Amino acid sequence: MREVVVDDLSGLQSRLVSEIEGRAREAIAERERFVIALPGGSVAKIFFPGLAQSAVDWSRTDFFWIDERAVPPGDPESNYALASTLWLTPARVPPARIHRLRGEDADLGKAAQIAAAELIAVAGNPPHLDLVLIGVGEDGHIASIFPGSSGERRPGLAWPAEASGEGGQTRQLVLPVYSSPKPPPRRLTLTMPVLSGAGRVIVVAMGRSKSAAIEEGLSHDGRTPLAELLRLSQSTLVLLDRDACNTLRQGATLSPKGDVDVPHA
Repeated sequence: MREVVVDDLSGLQSRLVSEIEGRAREAIAERERFVIALPGGSVAKIFFPGLAQSAVDWSRTDFFWIDERAVPPGDPESNYALASTLWLTPARVPPARIHRLRGEDADLGKAAQIAAAELIAVAGNPPHLDLVLIGVGEDGHIASIFPGSSGERRPGLAWPAEASGEGGQTRQLVLPVYSSPKPPPRRLTLTMPVLSGAGRVIVVAMGRSKSAAIEEGLSHDGRTPLAELLRLSQSTLVLLDRDACNTLRQGATLSPKGDVDVPHA
C-alpha cells in the first residue's frame, strides 16, 4: 500500500504526529515495544520538535538511526546529536532505549557489527522496525545509500549479502560507507532489507529541489535508491509539500484534502 499526501507544513506535521502515535499505540499494545529509525537533516530540524510532544510512551520506544556520519556524538553534523537536542532530551527518553550508530569509531566495520547485533537484540532476526522515517536527497539517495554515476547503486550498499555457514544467505544489516559522494565520506548506514522491511516507511520531502527525485522515486521504472525502497516496502507514506510535488502535477490528481493519486507499480 502506498499513500502520497501533499499539504502545507502544518498539515504534514499533524499527519506525521498522527502516524507515529497510531503506530506506537499498536506496537506497544501488541508487543509492549515500539521500534523506530530516525533520519537527520532537514526532516529532523523541521519535524522533531513537534514529535517530541507526541502522545507516545517513550519508556517503551526504542530509537535507532537510518544512518550516521563518522563524527563524534556531540558534533553538530551528528544525526544522533540532532535527535538528542530536538527530540530525545525534551521527551526524556530513557538512555536504555537509545541505540545510536557509533560513527566516531575508527573501525567502522566493527561499529557496524556492534550496531547489527544491537538491532537484532531489540528488533529480532531478521529485525523488524515498526516505523522508518526517512528523508531523500536531490539525487534520490536515502540513508547513506547513494546512486552510482551510471544510475546503478554503489556496490555493497543495497541488498548486500554474504554466504552463511549453512549455505544460505545472510543479508548484512548495517554497513560502513567509506566513500560517500556527499561529505563526510565515512558513514554507517542501515541497509535496504532493514529499511524496506519496516512495518511502515514514511518518506518526507520538501522543496522544489526534491521534486525530480520524488517524480522518479514514484515512477514504476525509477532506478534510484528511493525508487527501490518504495517498490520493496509493503506500506509507505510519502509526505510532500507543494513545491516537492511540482513535477507531479501533470500526471497526478490532487484532492481537496491534499491526497495525491500518482500512477505507480
